[in-house]
Amino acid sequence: MKLTVVGSINLDFVAAAPKLPRAGETVTGATLARHPGGKGANQALAAQRLGAEVRLIGRVGRDAMAEEAMALLVADDVDVAGVAVDPEAPTGVALIAVEPHGENQIVVAAGANHRVGPEQLPQRLEGPLILQLELPVETVEAAAGRASDFVCVNLAPAQPVSDLLLRRADLIVVNEGEAAFYGQALHHGGGRVVVTKGAKGAALYEGGALVAEARPPLVRAVDATGAGDAFVGAITVALLEGMEPEAALRFACAAGALAATRPGAQPSLPTRAEVEAIITGS
Repeated sequence: MKLTVVGSINLDFVAAAPKLPRAGETVTGATLARHPGGKGANQALAAQRLGAEVRLIGRVGRDAMAEEAMALLVADDVDVAGVAVDPEAPTGVALIAVEPHGENQIVVAAGANHRVGPEQLPQRLEGPLILQLELPVETVEAAAGRASDFVCVNLAPAQPVSDLLLRRADLIVVNEGEAAFYGQALHHGGGRVVVTKGAKGAALYEGGALVAEARPPLVRAVDATGAGDAFVGAITVALLEGMEPEAALRFACAAGALAATRPGAQPSLPTRAEVEAIITGS
């Protein structure tokens, strides 16, 4: 299966701290790690590790962080020929604080990601497509308009989008907060909508009606960064492979749960074999 992801590429700076700070509070005793990230890159790598053949369209800076941000994509054979190098803007950066139970806070400096314009896209995007909202909205909407096939839109981070984008999406994926932001507009297009609920699992709707639910396997969460992106890559692959809604949700919930058991976004993304093993209990 070949699919395209149009999305963000970041380098994540992750501080594992005893607790997350309140407004104005300084928390000491943290340890720092650097990992490749960005919702687009994460979802591309997730789908690749789960069996798809993925190409990524995005943008990085002409700086020392770019190679580090792209390292795992290259190592796992994601097609990055569509990633442009910006001569002026820096590679995107995410500053992430994580507490011992895996909850996190994230601040993103988009850098080159916000310079991915419609002119960087092919006039026609062949095959299935995954989109998120860490690029300019007009670029996301242009990509959806040029798509020839199945379109998955992960409406994260939540922000206003056109009704045309919501109607074009064959699959919309949101968490509970994003679902509350968009409300019933999510269902205007009549396509499938998945709402993720963290440890409580996920629900799939068709035409606004609930058709399937699933819960993740029990795991010990270490870092939730990337878990949602693992879910998006997995649910897209599963549905495109023809899995029934409940089986597809179980598959995606298992991928998200596994991603939460390891630190970092891309380093935590599971392989197909790992997901199938935890589902079967083997």
